[in-house]
Amino acid sequence: MHKTRHVAAAASLLLPLFLGACGNKEPVAQGDPVRPVKSMLVEGAEQGGMRRFPGRIDAVNKAELSFRVPGKVSELLVAEGDPVEKDQVLVKLDPTDFQLVVNDRTATFNRTSKDYKRAAQLVKEGNISRRDFDKIEADFKSAEASLQQARQDLSYTELQAPFKGTVSKRMIESFEEVDAKQPVLSLRDNSLLKVQFDVPENIVRTITPGDAQARDVVPVRASFETLPGREFELEFLEVATQADSQTQTFEVTFTMDAPSEVSILPGMTANVVADFSKYTGTDAIYYIPVAGIAADAELKPRVWVVDEGTMSVKSRPVEIGKMRGAEIEVKEGIKPGERVVTAGTPYLAEGMKVKLMEPREEAQPRPGDLPFMLKQ
Repeated sequence: MHKTRHVAAAASLLLPLFLGACGNKEPVAQGDPVRPVKSMLVEGAEQGGMRRFPGRIDAVNKAELSFRVPGKVSELLVAEGDPVEKDQVLVKLDPTDFQLVVNDRTATFNRTSKDYKRAAQLVKEGNISRRDFDKIEADFKSAEASLQQARQDLSYTELQAPFKGTVSKRMIESFEEVDAKQPVLSLRDNSLLKVQFDVPENIVRTITPGDAQARDVVPVRASFETLPGREFELEFLEVATQADSQTQTFEVTFTMDAPSEVSILPGMTANVVADFSKYTGTDAIYYIPVAGIAADAELKPRVWVVDEGTMSVKSRPVEIGKMRGAEIEVKEGIKPGERVVTAGTPYLAEGMKVKLMEPREEAQPRPGDLPFMLKQ
């Protein structure tokens, strides 16, 4: 009897626990972790091995003009921005002092010229010694050279344009005293422009004079923000054979005819595009930050693609190429419009929920975030 009561009591105590367990067959969901990630939207590919460079504009013909003699500016015949023709007189110095020197040396020359002619006749007749004649002849030649120098100095009081161009800068004013070789005007020929840009070592060889075949198949063009939709063919001029000590790049110079519809001036910038597709045979490529490349178990490159519908990530194999600064080529595996993770790839897993970081929230990658090719 007592035994029966104990069993009943135990059953009454265990029954609620048993029913509770039966009502919770699955554990309570804790929620999937959501990881914030830095990402980018894949934009249009750089077709056919295109390379883009910021270019600097300069004039092919340029000069800082100065007088060869000192003096006072008497006539300033041009202003900044004025077009000038070759041999046009731009500035004049006061010629008074130089004309006086010419007059004095002309008188000396005339006297020694007459003495020389008389001495030449006398030495033939034996009326003077050869030594005296040599001295008279030397005085005559010295006077002749001095007169030529004085006339040349007088001509130097007029500053002429060495080529057709435009006055880009004026450094003097009227009636100012100037020294010899002091710059007074800057002259530029803006009809033919230089386009200069810096290229890395791995592609400088394809546009050097020694590789004529490459230069024939690598067209280089320039465009300007002031002329949207227009591109200008460039012609190779020269390339530096020594790298810049700071950037380790080589300066390449091309030329182009200045457009007539807009003024392109030295000091402006251009967008330069070099098409290496025929030379390298590459297909369309994309560029993403190096930190966006991860590695699978076999150390093959992959990227993490964000599904913006479910806000989850999935890895995808890619084919990579050369690095360009902090970016790397992706030849296959992604397409325009897709969003890829660009930092924190080692901490992701298939199907993991993610949150896109705002630009102001993005931090620099941590050391552990470096891609596999930088760890090797």
